[in-house]
Amino acid sequence: MIALVTGAGSGIGAAIAQRLAADGHTVAVNDLTLDAANQTVAAIEAAGGTARGYAADVSDEAQVNAMVASITADVGAPEILVNNAGFGHQALFTEIEPTMFDKIFAVHVRGNYLCTRACLPVMLEKGEGHIVNIASQLGQVGGVELVHYAGAKAAIIGMTKSLAREVSDKGVRVNAVAPGPINTPLVEALSDDWKAVKRAELPLGRFGQPEEVGGVVSFLVSPDAALFVGQTLGPNSGDVML
Repeated sequence: MIALVTGAGSGIGAAIAQRLAADGHTVAVNDLTLDAANQTVAAIEAAGGTARGYAADVSDEAQVNAMVASITADVGAPEILVNNAGFGHQALFTEIEPTMFDKIFAVHVRGNYLCTRACLPVMLEKGEGHIVNIASQLGQVGGVELVHYAGAKAAIIGMTKSLAREVSDKGVRVNAVAPGPINTPLVEALSDDWKAVKRAELPLGRFGQPEEVGGVVSFLVSPDAALFVGQTLGPNSGDVML
Protein backbone atom coordinates (compact mmCIF):
# COMPACT_ATOMS: atom_id res chain seq x y z
CA MET A 1 0.00 0.00 0.00
CA ILE A 2 0.98 3.65 -0.35
CA ALA A 3 1.61 5.27 3.04
CA LEU A 4 2.04 8.97 3.79
CA VAL A 5 3.76 9.77 7.08
CA THR A 6 3.91 13.44 8.01
CA GLY A 7 6.68 14.96 10.07
CA ALA A 8 8.81 11.93 9.27
CA GLY A 9 12.22 13.53 8.93
CA SER A 10 13.25 12.44 12.42
CA GLY A 11 12.06 10.96 15.70
CA ILE A 12 8.82 9.01 15.90
CA GLY A 13 7.81 9.89 12.35
CA ALA A 14 11.05 8.55 10.90
CA ALA A 15 10.70 5.33 12.89
CA ILE A 16 7.11 4.88 11.69
CA ALA A 17 8.11 5.48 8.07
CA GLN A 18 10.96 3.00 8.32
CA ARG A 19 8.75 0.34 9.92
CA LEU A 20 6.01 0.72 7.30
CA ALA A 21 8.61 0.47 4.55
CA ALA A 22 10.02 -2.67 6.19
CA ASP A 23 6.49 -4.06 6.16
CA GLY A 24 6.46 -3.68 2.37
CA HIS A 25 4.58 -0.40 1.94
CA THR A 26 5.73 2.37 -0.37
CA VAL A 27 6.24 5.36 1.90
CA ALA A 28 5.81 9.05 1.11
CA VAL A 29 7.97 10.80 3.69
CA ASN A 30 6.87 14.35 4.55
CA ASP A 31 8.70 17.02 6.48
CA LEU A 32 9.03 20.81 6.41
CA THR A 33 12.13 20.56 4.22
CA LEU A 34 13.02 18.12 1.51
CA ASP A 35 16.47 17.61 3.04
CA ALA A 36 14.89 16.40 6.30
CA ALA A 37 12.48 14.09 4.48
CA ASN A 38 15.23 12.69 2.30
CA GLN A 39 17.31 11.69 5.32
CA THR A 40 14.58 9.20 6.20
CA VAL A 41 14.19 8.19 2.55
CA ALA A 42 17.90 7.37 2.43
CA ALA A 43 17.63 5.21 5.55
CA ILE A 44 14.64 3.36 4.08
CA GLU A 45 16.35 2.77 0.75
CA ALA A 46 19.53 1.59 2.48
CA ALA A 47 17.42 -1.06 4.19
CA GLY A 48 15.87 -2.17 0.89
CA GLY A 49 12.57 -0.28 1.15
CA THR A 50 10.81 2.11 -1.22
CA ALA A 51 10.21 5.76 -0.33
CA ARG A 52 10.08 9.30 -1.72
CA GLY A 53 10.45 12.59 0.09
CA TYR A 54 8.01 15.51 0.02
CA ALA A 55 8.30 18.93 1.61
CA ALA A 56 5.18 20.65 2.94
CA ASP A 57 3.94 22.62 5.91
CA VAL A 58 0.94 20.56 7.02
CA SER A 59 -0.81 23.66 8.39
CA ASP A 60 -0.90 25.20 4.89
CA GLU A 61 -3.84 23.99 2.79
CA ALA A 62 -2.26 24.73 -0.59
CA GLN A 63 0.97 22.95 0.33
CA VAL A 64 -0.89 19.90 1.64
CA ASN A 65 -3.06 19.62 -1.44
CA ALA A 66 -0.06 20.01 -3.74
CA MET A 67 1.87 17.37 -1.79
CA VAL A 68 -0.93 14.80 -1.97
CA ALA A 69 -1.39 15.51 -5.67
CA SER A 70 2.32 14.95 -6.24
CA ILE A 71 2.32 11.70 -4.26
CA THR A 72 -0.69 10.47 -6.23
CA ALA A 73 0.99 11.28 -9.54
CA ASP A 74 4.33 9.76 -8.49
CA VAL A 75 3.36 6.53 -6.74
CA GLY A 76 -0.41 6.47 -6.23
CA ALA A 77 -2.95 7.88 -3.79
CA PRO A 78 -2.14 7.28 -0.11
CA GLU A 79 -4.07 4.35 1.33
CA ILE A 80 -2.41 4.78 4.73
CA LEU A 81 -2.12 8.20 6.37
CA VAL A 82 -0.15 8.70 9.55
CA ASN A 83 -0.70 12.21 10.93
CA ASN A 84 2.46 12.62 12.96
CA ALA A 85 3.71 16.15 12.24
CA GLY A 86 4.11 18.26 15.34
CA PHE A 87 6.49 20.05 17.65
CA GLY A 88 6.83 20.67 21.35
CA HIS A 89 6.91 23.84 23.41
CA GLN A 90 7.09 24.19 27.18
CA ALA A 91 5.84 27.22 29.14
CA LEU A 92 3.61 28.12 32.04
CA PHE A 93 0.09 28.96 30.88
CA THR A 94 0.52 32.65 31.74
CA GLU A 95 3.66 32.76 29.57
CA ILE A 96 2.21 31.13 26.45
CA GLU A 97 1.98 33.79 23.78
CA PRO A 98 -1.12 33.70 21.55
CA THR A 99 1.08 33.27 18.49
CA MET A 100 2.61 30.10 19.97
CA PHE A 101 -0.79 28.78 21.05
CA ASP A 102 -2.08 29.29 17.51
CA LYS A 103 1.00 27.66 15.97
CA ILE A 104 0.67 24.56 18.16
CA PHE A 105 -2.95 24.11 17.10
CA ALA A 106 -2.20 24.96 13.48
CA VAL A 107 0.40 22.23 13.09
CA HIS A 108 -1.12 19.53 15.30
CA VAL A 109 -4.86 20.00 14.78
CA ARG A 110 -5.29 21.93 11.54
CA GLY A 111 -2.51 19.87 9.97
CA ASN A 112 -4.30 16.66 10.95
CA TYR A 113 -7.53 17.99 9.46
CA LEU A 114 -5.97 19.19 6.20
CA CYS A 115 -4.01 15.99 5.52
CA THR A 116 -7.00 13.81 6.32
CA ARG A 117 -9.23 16.00 4.15
CA ALA A 118 -6.82 15.60 1.23
CA CYS A 119 -6.47 11.82 1.53
CA LEU A 120 -9.84 10.59 2.75
CA PRO A 121 -11.94 10.98 -0.44
CA VAL A 122 -9.88 8.42 -2.38
CA MET A 123 -9.96 6.01 0.57
CA LEU A 124 -13.74 6.28 0.68
CA GLU A 125 -13.95 5.79 -3.08
CA LYS A 126 -11.86 2.62 -2.82
CA GLY A 127 -13.70 1.43 0.27
CA GLU A 128 -10.41 0.86 2.05
CA GLY A 129 -7.93 2.93 4.02
CA HIS A 130 -6.17 3.49 7.31
CA ILE A 131 -5.67 6.71 9.23
CA VAL A 132 -3.49 6.75 12.33
CA ASN A 133 -3.27 9.97 14.31
CA ILE A 134 -0.30 10.44 16.62
CA ALA A 135 -1.59 12.02 19.83
CA SER A 136 0.07 11.91 23.26
CA GLN A 137 -0.67 10.63 26.73
CA LEU A 138 -0.63 14.33 27.70
CA GLY A 139 -3.88 14.64 25.74
CA GLN A 140 -5.37 12.16 28.22
CA VAL A 141 -3.94 13.39 31.53
CA GLY A 142 -2.53 16.86 30.85
CA GLY A 143 0.90 18.20 31.69
CA VAL A 144 2.40 21.06 33.65
CA GLU A 145 3.72 23.82 31.36
CA LEU A 146 2.12 22.01 28.41
CA VAL A 147 -1.46 23.31 28.35
CA HIS A 148 -1.34 24.23 24.66
CA TYR A 149 0.37 21.01 23.59
CA ALA A 150 -1.86 18.76 25.72
CA GLY A 151 -4.94 20.61 24.49
CA ALA A 152 -3.99 20.03 20.87
CA LYS A 153 -3.35 16.34 21.48
CA ALA A 154 -6.69 15.99 23.27
CA ALA A 155 -8.35 17.52 20.21
CA ILE A 156 -6.68 14.90 18.01
CA ILE A 157 -8.09 12.11 20.17
CA GLY A 158 -11.58 13.61 19.87
CA MET A 159 -11.21 13.97 16.11
CA THR A 160 -10.11 10.34 15.87
CA LYS A 161 -13.19 9.03 17.66
CA SER A 162 -15.57 11.23 15.70
CA LEU A 163 -14.16 10.44 12.26
CA ALA A 164 -14.11 6.73 13.10
CA ARG A 165 -17.85 6.91 13.73
CA GLU A 166 -18.35 8.48 10.31
CA VAL A 167 -16.23 6.23 8.10
CA SER A 168 -15.67 2.84 9.74
CA ASP A 169 -18.60 1.28 7.90
CA LYS A 170 -17.15 2.60 4.64
CA GLY A 171 -13.94 0.61 4.94
CA VAL A 172 -11.69 3.26 6.46
CA ARG A 173 -10.29 2.54 9.91
CA VAL A 174 -9.26 5.50 12.04
CA ASN A 175 -7.26 5.12 15.24
CA ALA A 176 -4.82 7.06 17.37
CA VAL A 177 -1.58 6.34 19.17
CA ALA A 178 -0.85 8.27 22.35
CA PRO A 179 2.81 7.72 23.22
CA GLY A 180 4.29 8.55 26.56
CA PRO A 181 7.73 10.17 26.70
CA ILE A 182 9.82 8.82 23.82
CA ASN A 183 13.53 9.43 23.31
CA THR A 184 13.24 11.94 20.46
CA PRO A 185 14.52 15.48 19.85
CA LEU A 186 11.08 16.79 20.91
CA VAL A 187 11.34 15.25 24.39
CA GLU A 188 15.04 16.03 24.66
CA ALA A 189 14.14 19.71 24.23
CA LEU A 190 12.16 19.67 27.49
CA SER A 191 13.86 20.61 30.73
CA ASP A 192 16.08 18.13 32.57
CA ASP A 193 13.98 18.61 35.71
CA TRP A 194 10.79 17.69 33.84
CA LYS A 195 12.42 14.59 32.35
CA ALA A 196 13.80 13.43 35.70
CA VAL A 197 10.45 13.80 37.44
CA LYS A 198 8.60 12.12 34.57
CA ARG A 199 10.99 9.17 34.44
CA ALA A 200 10.47 8.54 38.15
CA GLU A 201 6.67 8.44 37.65
CA LEU A 202 6.75 5.69 35.03
CA PRO A 203 6.11 2.09 36.15
CA LEU A 204 8.67 0.91 33.58
CA GLY A 205 11.15 3.52 34.78
CA ARG A 206 12.20 4.47 31.26
CA PHE A 207 11.14 6.43 28.23
CA GLY A 208 10.20 4.56 25.08
CA GLN A 209 12.08 4.29 21.80
CA PRO A 210 10.68 5.59 18.49
CA GLU A 211 10.79 2.08 17.03
CA GLU A 212 8.39 0.90 19.72
CA VAL A 213 5.80 3.40 18.49
CA GLY A 214 6.46 2.32 14.91
CA GLY A 215 5.46 -1.20 15.88
CA VAL A 216 2.12 0.01 17.22
CA VAL A 217 1.34 1.83 13.98
CA SER A 218 2.36 -1.24 12.00
CA PHE A 219 -0.17 -3.26 13.97
CA LEU A 220 -2.99 -0.74 13.54
CA VAL A 221 -2.73 -0.76 9.74
CA SER A 222 -2.49 -4.56 9.58
CA PRO A 223 -5.35 -7.08 9.20
CA ASP A 224 -4.69 -8.16 12.80
CA ALA A 225 -6.22 -4.85 13.93
CA ALA A 226 -9.46 -5.29 11.97
CA LEU A 227 -11.62 -4.71 15.07
CA PHE A 228 -9.80 -1.56 16.17
CA VAL A 229 -11.74 1.59 15.27
CA GLY A 230 -11.66 4.91 17.10
CA GLN A 231 -9.18 3.51 19.61
CA THR A 232 -6.27 5.27 21.27
CA LEU A 233 -3.41 2.87 21.97
CA GLY A 234 -0.92 3.91 24.59
CA PRO A 235 2.76 2.92 24.35
CA ASN A 236 3.48 5.04 27.40
CA SER A 237 5.62 2.99 29.82
CA GLY A 238 2.58 2.61 32.07
CA ASP A 239 2.03 6.34 32.53
CA VAL A 240 -1.65 6.01 31.57
CA MET A 241 -3.54 2.78 32.21
CA LEU A 242 -6.97 2.42 30.64
